[in-house]
Amino acid sequence: MMRTRPLKVALLGCGVVGSEVARIMTTHADDLAARIGARVELAGVAVRRPSRVREGIDPALITTDATALVKRGDIDVVIEVIGGIEPARTLITTAFEHGASVVSANKALLAEDGAALHAAAEKQGRDLYYEAAVAGAIPLVRPLRESLAGDKVNRVLGIVNGTTNFILDKMDTSGAGYSEALDEATALGYAEADPTADVEGFDAAAKAAILAGIAFHTRVRIGDVHREGITEVTAADIASARRMGCTVKLLAICERAADGQSVTARVHPAMIPLSHPLASVREAYNAVFVEAEAAGQLMFYGPGAGGSPTASAVLGDLVAVCRNKLNEATGPGESAYTRLPVSPMGDVVTRYHISLDVADKPGVLAQVATVFAEKGVSIDTVRQQGRPDGGGEASLVVVTHRASDAALSATVEALRKLDTVRGVASIMRVEGE
Repeated sequence: MMRTRPLKVALLGCGVVGSEVARIMTTHADDLAARIGARVELAGVAVRRPSRVREGIDPALITTDATALVKRGDIDVVIEVIGGIEPARTLITTAFEHGASVVSANKALLAEDGAALHAAAEKQGRDLYYEAAVAGAIPLVRPLRESLAGDKVNRVLGIVNGTTNFILDKMDTSGAGYSEALDEATALGYAEADPTADVEGFDAAAKAAILAGIAFHTRVRIGDVHREGITEVTAADIASARRMGCTVKLLAICERAADGQSVTARVHPAMIPLSHPLASVREAYNAVFVEAEAAGQLMFYGPGAGGSPTASAVLGDLVAVCRNKLNEATGPGESAYTRLPVSPMGDVVTRYHISLDVADKPGVLAQVATVFAEKGVSIDTVRQQGRPDGGGEASLVVVTHRASDAALSATVEALRKLDTVRGVASIMRVEGE
């Protein structure tokens, strides 16, 4: 039976995502009511600039006083899409205290303070849902938190930032340099005027923290995630990857240690084989590869950002939270029962691609190989070629077998001290094999 009183929703933020949420709530009102068992009513929209025209939204609903809106007491669900740490954190906890559950797309806040928000929600008997915080329209949080709750997830590896994937894809397919590809991403609206959060890996690191926490039932904050961006990736790196039958992607990698006693979370560019499913993820799309003991290998793929895709995830959470509200129940909260420590980056074991500028003379390769052997890093392949312009220099590319990040760092430090090594041009990890 349809409940007569509508469930009231407060919307915090009415930008690209918020305006699309409001539009879908209006145009799909009958469908949403049928799925939920009650109508949902937009009861207020908190914005910073009230003078801006917002099509399809009753001007009477617009307010600049977000605090008063979430304190009203008759609000059933608050949708937070303003982003950032404050005032979002205070508004969310205030909403809990005044009877509302929360749907959020705020990856930065959840990665920084998710444990405290979950605790506040549990204390007040409210829901905290955030599917839209990780990969836009891709259903990922709920499958990890619910569908795979009875399984043991060992690894999550994915492309979770569309801007960087677009840039790297353009560098790969067109031969463009980083700056050229970034300019194209900006012109098409994939990159912000200030792209730092994307290209330096902060956005992906926040998502990695959230994914690791859910997948491994432990607490991982953004400060626990090793982070490297793509600004140092060159056309030469892309070309070298192609010679190896690989492509370069910015990956978020969350892993459970082999002994099960710790986890690691990292974001960095890496070479992956063209045969790997993630290698075919093009332009601004996202994809996440999950490896679980019983389920095996699963891949989630789709648009990871944008108004409509993100709004889709927000509204999926809204339906779930409203159903819980009608049933006087709450959904799954934080499952951080394992309390596993996060290991440092030095403990991570993987393969490496190292490009060196060396003197073009006999004995150099032997010296370099000796350094690798002394540091316990085994060499898989070596490629050496002289520079076209001569000058007595050559390029030496070494691909290693699996080794710890600490051992590789010690190797590179020792290589830099050799008189015959003029410089370490690039270091890139090789994943997905």
